[in-house]
This record gives sequence, C-alpha cells and structure tokens, in this order.
Amino acid sequence: MTSPRFRIRRIPLNAAAVVTVVVSLFPVYWMISTAFKPSRDIQSAEPRLVPRSWTLDHFRRAVQADGFELFWRNSVLVTLGAVLLSLLVALGASFAVARLRWKGRRQFMLLVFVAQMAPWESLIIPIYIISRDTDMLDRLPTLTLVYFMITLPFTIVVLRGFLATIPPELEEAAQVDGCTRTGAFVRVALPLLAPGLMATSLFGFITAWNEFAYANFLIIKQQDSRTLPVWLSSFQNTFGTDWGATMAASTLFALPALVIFLLLQHHVTSGFAAGAVKG
Repeated sequence: MTSPRFRIRRIPLNAAAVVTVVVSLFPVYWMISTAFKPSRDIQSAEPRLVPRSWTLDHFRRAVQADGFELFWRNSVLVTLGAVLLSLLVALGASFAVARLRWKGRRQFMLLVFVAQMAPWESLIIPIYIISRDTDMLDRLPTLTLVYFMITLPFTIVVLRGFLATIPPELEEAAQVDGCTRTGAFVRVALPLLAPGLMATSLFGFITAWNEFAYANFLIIKQQDSRTLPVWLSSFQNTFGTDWGATMAASTLFALPALVIFLLLQHHVTSGFAAGAVKG
C-alpha cells in the first residue's frame, strides 16, 4: 500500500501527464468535431467545444470528391508495397547482423544508424534528380521505393535488436532435428519475431501513409498517381478552404492508421520493448 507522501509526490507527475494527453488529443478532437459540425457553426465567430447539432454532409462531399477512390487505392498500394519490401529486406539484413559473423558488420550497422538519423527532407532534391534522370518521375513505384528507403533503417535496427534476444540454440536444436538453417529460422525464430514485425510494420505504415513532401514533389504531371495526403489539398480553391470537408477528409484519412494501431497496440508495445533490450 502506497504511503500518503508517495501519493503527494505523484500529483505533479499525474497532472503533467493529464496536461500532455489533453494537449495532444485536443487537435484530434477538434478535427473530428468540426467534421460533424454544420457549416454555419464552423464559420461562427463563437466556436463551441461541443457541437450544437451534427451533420454528415461534409463526409458525403469528401467521399464524392474527385479522385477519392483512386487516391485511396494509390495510398494503399504504395504503403503496403513499401512495408512488405522493407520487412523482407530487413529480415535478411537483421539475420545477417545478429546471427552471422563477417568483416564489416559493425561498420554496416553504423551506416544504418547514420541513414536513420538523416533528415528525409534533405534528400528530396537528390532523389528528384535521380528520378528525373532515370525517367521515374510521376510513377507510384518511385514513391514505393522512397518510402522503403525511409523505413528500412529503423526496421533493421528494431528487428536486429529483437532477434538478438532469441537464443540461437533454438535454431541449432531445429537443425539437429533435420531442418536447414533457413528452415530453422522460418519455423523457430520467425514466429517469435511476430511482435517485432508488427511494431515495425506499424511504423512503416504510418510513415508511408502520412508522407506528403515526396508525394507532392515527385508526382507533378500525372494527377492520377497522387496519394491521399496530396488529395487533401483539393479542398482549397480561390474562394477559400472548405473546412468541413477538409476535416471530414482528414478524419477518413487518419482512420486506417488509428484502427491498425488499436488492433496491434499490445504487440507494438512488447515489440519495441523487446527490440530495445540488446543493441
């Protein structure tokens, strides 16, 4: 049983936690509530925290907007392609670093950390020049490769740390029973990597799903190849911004990432914790 002195000490920490949660969640609440407000309430000079009435008109305009289904499909294809490609390459790289002994292994991990720390925005111009010279502008595979490049270093670091916590004796026992090295990894280690795979998949999904700069910079002429973050700017015109439709579209855009996180949050937490045990 905790003492009164201990509970008093926890009051500032609890208050700081509450303030942090409120400050972080208030923009999300405002986005969702604005999406359901009638236009007259959105444009009112006296904003209200709780809408007086609710409407779905903004969601109808967002769904019926030009390119909604097309851009949604583009975002799904690019995001899933980048995540799957990153997991496939990172699995091989993390296995090579955690299980094999070869010259240059430490230098390789150092380069991975350097790549992870590099700001994405600083690479826009070099990537644009490479895409232009190789005739890869205005193509979805280009975005897929860019998002794969962005998420790969983090995926390697987490999976390598997670794989280091799995005793290699388990795979050796499977090899003694007749499995090949690849078969032992697939049957023994891979199922134990499930939390780490889910954690890195969620990171890659959120990163690729929300990315705007490259999608806006590399897709210039082919409007049909744009993704949802760029589509959100379509609610701005010469007469201003349709805030109701913009907030409704933003809510629909954020919904997939929120649902996936809620479904995987337990595995994500355990995956990040286990991946950080060994460096």
